[in-house]
Amino acid sequence: MSKILRPKEVFLNVFANKMVSRREYFARGHRACQGCGAALVLRLIFKEAGPNTIAVNATGCMEIISSPYPYTAWKIPWVHVAFENAAAVASGIEAAIKALKNKGKIPANEDINIIAIGGDGGTADIGIQALSGAFARWHKFLYVCYDNEAYMNTGVQGSSSTPLGASTTTTPAGKISIGQGNWKKNLPEIAVAHRIPYVATACPAYPLDLMRKVKKALNANGPSYIHILAVCPPGWGTPPELTIRISRMAVETGVFPLYEVENGRYCLSLDMPEGLRPIEDYITIQRRYRHLKKETISEIRNRVLKEYKRLQLLEKMDFEES
Repeated sequence: MSKILRPKEVFLNVFANKMVSRREYFARGHRACQGCGAALVLRLIFKEAGPNTIAVNATGCMEIISSPYPYTAWKIPWVHVAFENAAAVASGIEAAIKALKNKGKIPANEDINIIAIGGDGGTADIGIQALSGAFARWHKFLYVCYDNEAYMNTGVQGSSSTPLGASTTTTPAGKISIGQGNWKKNLPEIAVAHRIPYVATACPAYPLDLMRKVKKALNANGPSYIHILAVCPPGWGTPPELTIRISRMAVETGVFPLYEVENGRYCLSLDMPEGLRPIEDYITIQRRYRHLKKETISEIRNRVLKEYKRLQLLEKMDFEES
């Protein structure tokens, strides 16, 4: 059997500062917290997408910090929409561009990128109906979920993307509670179930891999979805200067594996030949998990290992069948 070749980008991130564009379409001077993973995510996405792009931004952290009237951090066309309808508005923009091209008002061969952006609350909970409908109608745009694992903008309330055991203001840890009592909703797999051309996970600790996936998503023949981990220092209780290290640990422990699903075929972007890093390295550095007992950490570890092995099997199955 032929060897599976991993994308080289994940191994070259030490050179990222010299390899990425110097142009910025998400300007500095916004009001994000120090160490905000989501703000870095937006910088990387739009460096790759370039100026001929329309951003559709659901209400959330990135909308609030980037648009305090009368200022804006956006150097491209940007539309702020409600929590629930980012995918619906992106669908309408895509349909409008098609109509304008048919009428000859826009060159038929002009590529205009449409990128919808939402946090985990606006995607996993409030906006999932509109997102599913857009996928079903096959609108060609990229939807990006920046996942900071709670409703951070309004006070760190739990969402269906909050991990098991994490303490939030609506799932507080205490004598009779471990914090969040449910497993995190698997949004990438929900997107895969729609049979769209391209689905991926990404992380700002691996910027070249993230940007490569944005490029592939924008070139997909139909809708695409990228789920990106976004460390939130105040919400997670982590030092701002450790955002990239914690992001990398999420990948190395298997908590947030990097992979892509292209036309149904799974491929891990980075596999760990020497095994996954101990999950305690990731958990113990975050205040939201400081109450967890060994039994719960063991339960989380077993679930992470099970899910990681499942991805490995899916990759192997697809590879052998191709």
